[in-house]
Amino acid sequence: MTTTVYFATNRIVNDPPDRTSSYTHNIVSPMRPQDITYGTAFVNSANLTADTVGAVTSIHDLQQGGFAQSTIDDLSAGTRDILVFIHGFANSFENAITRAAFNREWLVDGGADTAVVAFSWPSRGHVIEPPFPSFAYRWDQTTAGQSGPAIMAFLANLLPILEAARRKGRRAYLLAHSMGNWALQSAVETWFAHGNGDAFMFHEALLAAPDEVANSFDFEPFGRLSGLDRLSRRISIYFSRADKVLDDLSETINGNKRLGQDGPPDRADPAHFPSAQFRMVDCSGIADFPRDFQGSHQYYRRSPQVRADIVSVMV
Repeated sequence: MTTTVYFATNRIVNDPPDRTSSYTHNIVSPMRPQDITYGTAFVNSANLTADTVGAVTSIHDLQQGGFAQSTIDDLSAGTRDILVFIHGFANSFENAITRAAFNREWLVDGGADTAVVAFSWPSRGHVIEPPFPSFAYRWDQTTAGQSGPAIMAFLANLLPILEAARRKGRRAYLLAHSMGNWALQSAVETWFAHGNGDAFMFHEALLAAPDEVANSFDFEPFGRLSGLDRLSRRISIYFSRADKVLDDLSETINGNKRLGQDGPPDRADPAHFPSAQFRMVDCSGIADFPRDFQGSHQYYRRSPQVRADIVSVMV
C-alpha cells in the first residue's frame, strides 16, 4: 500500500532534494517565503495494527514558493476531503511525512477518506540530545515559533485550493499535534499581523495534546491562538491530565501549564468558548492504549476511542 503525502517545509534542503536525508533541521529565512519547498512524497507500509508508520519511498514535484500545478489540480478536484497536518516535537522530516501518511490511513480505516497535506517545520527529531536534556526541546520550540511566517505563506497558498474543493462539496480539516500547536499559534498571529482578514479555511481545527500555553485563547483579538476561530468554523481541543510528556517535560521546561494538560483555564465559560465554536474533549480517563511516557502523548492516534471521536467529527 502506498500513501501520497503532499507537503511543504521551511527546512533548509540540501542537494539532492529528493532524499529524506537532504531535509535538515535548519530553518529558511522567515523573510523569504519563496524558499519554502513544496513537493509530493510517497510512503509505503503504514501498518495500523503494528503501529508502524512506514517509510518514504520517493519524493517528486519539487519546487519552491508554491504547490506544483498537478498538486493544485488534484486537491482542487473535489474527490476527497482535505486533511492538513502539522507535526509535533522530535520529528525529523521523514518522521513528519510518514506520520502524516499513518494518520491518513487510520482515518480512512474509520471511514474518513482524505487527501493529506503536511507542513514540516525544522524539528531536530530527538527527544533528548546533548549537551543538556532540554536542548532538543528548546531548539524545536524556537524553530516552531519562527515558522509562523512560513506556515502563514503555506496557508495563503492553500486557501484558494480549499475554496475550490469546498465549491465541489468537500471539507477541510486541520490536525495539529503537540508542539505543532506552538507553530500554529505563531502562524495565526502572523496571519492577522500582516493584515489578512477572516478566512474560511477549515471546517474543524483539531488541536491534539497541544504543547502551547494554556491561556492561548485569552490573547484577544489576534494574539496566539485567539484568532483561530476566524479561520475555522469550529475548534476541538483534546487534552489529558495523564499526558506525561506535557506534565514531566514541557511544564517543567516552560514553567507554566500547557493547553493539552487540562484545556484552557476557563474552558467551562460559554461566553468565551461557545459550544457552537469549541469542543473540549477530556481524554484523561481513556486507557485503551499504552500509556507509557511517549505513548501518553500520542492518544489522538493510538486510542481507538479518541480516533473514533476524531472520525465522527470528520464524517
